[in-house]
Amino acid sequence: MRGGAPDRRTRLLSGGNMQKLILGRNLHDEPKLLIAAQPTHRLDEGAIAAVHTRILEARAHGTAVLLISEDLDEVLSLADRIRAIVKGRLSPPLAAEGADAKKLGLMMAGDWGLAQEEAHAS
Repeated sequence: MRGGAPDRRTRLLSGGNMQKLILGRNLHDEPKLLIAAQPTHRLDEGAIAAVHTRILEARAHGTAVLLISEDLDEVLSLADRIRAIVKGRLSPPLAAEGADAKKLGLMMAGDWGLAQEEAHAS
């Protein structure tokens, strides 16, 4: 994280540095659960890679991660299981391994049966 001296006020940090600070603060005590909602929104590529690395490290150390993201690439690279919420209903889980944009599109359209069939056919 860049932003000057350790005593610099948080409100003076850039949005990206503020996001990284919040993530670091939340991971500091090795939580049992991390809820990451749009964790890389508006970050540059380097910051995105750093955030993804920290989330994956937390997961490897036993932290359960609930990722909420509109970024399909992010979902595919970080998730073990994927679910969609459509019209207030939660889809059945889809294993991230073998998932692709087509299957996710079907899930987001509410066509859960076809998404599951596509997953099993792969």
